[in-house]
Amino acid sequence: MTVRLPQELDRQLDELAAREHMSKHALLLQGAELVVRARSRREDINRGMDFVLQHDAELLRRLEDA
Repeated sequence: MTVRLPQELDRQLDELAAREHMSKHALLLQGAELVVRARSRREDINRGMDFVLQHDAELLRRLEDA
């Protein structure tokens, strides 16, 4: 896979990689993993909210009126 980055982002990655003593490749892998985990977590939360709204709708209505 080839990744084309804007010059400024590429420069920032070079600096970060040097500070962290790792390659840009390793940094990009970490970033990709973070994105995947964040999206997966968001999907889990949305599924949980859908479940609660579906199964506890009456309870939520009563709490709303309390």
